[in-house]
Amino acid sequence: MHFLSSKESMGETFGLSLKVIGVILVVMILFGVYLINVLFGENSLTVLNALQEDKESLSKEAFDLKSENQRLQKEFFELKQLQPGEVITDDFKE
Repeated sequence: MHFLSSKESMGETFGLSLKVIGVILVVMILFGVYLINVLFGENSLTVLNALQEDKESLSKEAFDLKSENQRLQKEFFELKQLQPGEVITDDFKE
C-alpha cells in the first residue's frame, strides 16, 4: 500500500507545488480572458468580418454609382447635343 508521504500531504499534487499549480491556473484564466476578447471583443474577429462585409458592400455601391453617373452624363450630353470633349457654355451671359 502506498500512503501519502509528508511532502504530498503538505501541498504537492502530481509532483507540483501549490504555487506552481496556482500560477498555471492564473495563466490559463488570463489566456481565456484574452481569447474571449480576441473572439468577441471590440477589436474581435467578428468585428473584422463585419467590416469586410461593409467594405464589399460599399465597393459595390460605389461601382453602381459610377455606372449610373456615366449613364447620366451620356444622357446629359445627348440632350445638350454635345460631343465628348466639348465645353459647356453658359447661354445666359451678357
